[in-house]
Amino acid sequence: MGDENQASWLQVQRGDAPLLLCMPHTGTAIPSRIAAQLPSPWLARKDTDWWIERLYAFAADLGATIVRTSVSRTVIDANRDPSGASLYPGHATTELCPTTTFDGEPLYGAGAAPGPQEIALRRREYFEPYHRVIGEQLGRLRAAHRVVVLYDCHSIRSQIPRLFPGTLPHFNIGTNSGVSCDAALTRSIEALCDASGLTRVTDGRFRGGYTTRHYGAPQDGVHAVQMELACRAYLREPACEVDADSWPCAYDEDFAAPLRAVLTRVLEACRSFKPGVAIDGARHG
Repeated sequence: MGDENQASWLQVQRGDAPLLLCMPHTGTAIPSRIAAQLPSPWLARKDTDWWIERLYAFAADLGATIVRTSVSRTVIDANRDPSGASLYPGHATTELCPTTTFDGEPLYGAGAAPGPQEIALRRREYFEPYHRVIGEQLGRLRAAHRVVVLYDCHSIRSQIPRLFPGTLPHFNIGTNSGVSCDAALTRSIEALCDASGLTRVTDGRFRGGYTTRHYGAPQDGVHAVQMELACRAYLREPACEVDADSWPCAYDEDFAAPLRAVLTRVLEACRSFKPGVAIDGARHG
């Protein structure tokens, strides 16, 4: 269900459960005026969180609200601090309006990178409406529930030397070092991930982006968690360096099914979470 005045690139599927999923990086749309400045359409979409909207399609059946932008992160990264401040000082990262890929490849031709006026325009056109809708949906859910969990959905290739050494764990849970959600909820998610037999880290290289840090306010009943999945957890990710012929790989429902089963249990735990109330036999809080 969407607002008739809502931009076509901003998709909202409303549910009544105390669970909000955000998907800022699943889009591939690039307006023609911007696309004209990008020499490689493939590079411009290389760092998409591929097929995440399909992986989490089951969330609607859990009553979750889903907010998704169909605009490419190359246009604007809706999970970056709008001030331009780095979320990870000392680490390589991309900007609010990225000028390079995660691998450091330039996205724009010489002299064509967005300047301050263009960045401000994109903020008004895309970033602000996306976050306005998140705020509206959180307000709607908080009016009906004492506690709401915001779950920010992401994925990334398993090996990107410019961003992190070695191979990324399958599950990368981000809670802004424990600030954005109750520790009991974090423990529940960790236990479910660990039971899968896949690798997991909490508040490692990815501690949560702007969305997690901005909206997570446990004291006000909003618990925010970022889940960064290594792509190999649900895709037949190439073991070698990717190119236009190998990436993105196709989405295979059967291959993704084991991870989707784990994520279903994770979202069920998020949906039922209440500080001080037992989940899976353990009292929290």
